[in-house]
Amino acid sequence: MNCRIIFLICLLLASAGVARSQSADEAAIRRVVTQLFTGMEKGDSAMVHAAFTPTVTMATVYRDKTDAPTLRRESSLDEFLKAVGTPHPQIWYEEIWNVKVQIDGDFAQAWCDYAFYVGDTFSHCGVDAFQLFRDKQGAWKIFHLADTRRKTGCNIPKEIERKHIRGHIDYGIKRSYDLGSTPAESLPSPGSFGYRRWNGGRIGW
Repeated sequence: MNCRIIFLICLLLASAGVARSQSADEAAIRRVVTQLFTGMEKGDSAMVHAAFTPTVTMATVYRDKTDAPTLRRESSLDEFLKAVGTPHPQIWYEEIWNVKVQIDGDFAQAWCDYAFYVGDTFSHCGVDAFQLFRDKQGAWKIFHLADTRRKTGCNIPKEIERKHIRGHIDYGIKRSYDLGSTPAESLPSPGSFGYRRWNGGRIGW
């Protein structure tokens, strides 16, 4: 076996090892994000807290009433955890799709489209962006979370719309997209503190 063939075999083996490592990291990152929103659904602030680094930043980008671009820095992690643990009259659903994960060493980001529902009533849509860090113990943690918000141009997948339409039919309530007087930017953030469904009746992964 000549040297060139040996070199190619070694290169292929190294590439396969990198791919396996990337795949394992991506799976770990998705588990962290899933943990975050499972904790939100359950109102388990400890589960949510475990998904973050000790210091976290949060932000929302939206258009204000004058249609001016606006960046709003969100409250502290403590306020976020308090919001998660506070009971709500209706479940906040944040359905996601087009999930993308990028990794460079100990840094990663996850990006996805989302649609936010209060119960089964559509509220707004946008993009969620998570930035993560791999700590000394090898655990991925979220250190930054941001979202955008709008009420039009959502391109929500039909399976998500059907899911919430069925919810209204099941409870004998007429489907409505009436957003009322509450502006999207005034709802809790980031990502509306909502509940995201991932795979298996879950969208996106």
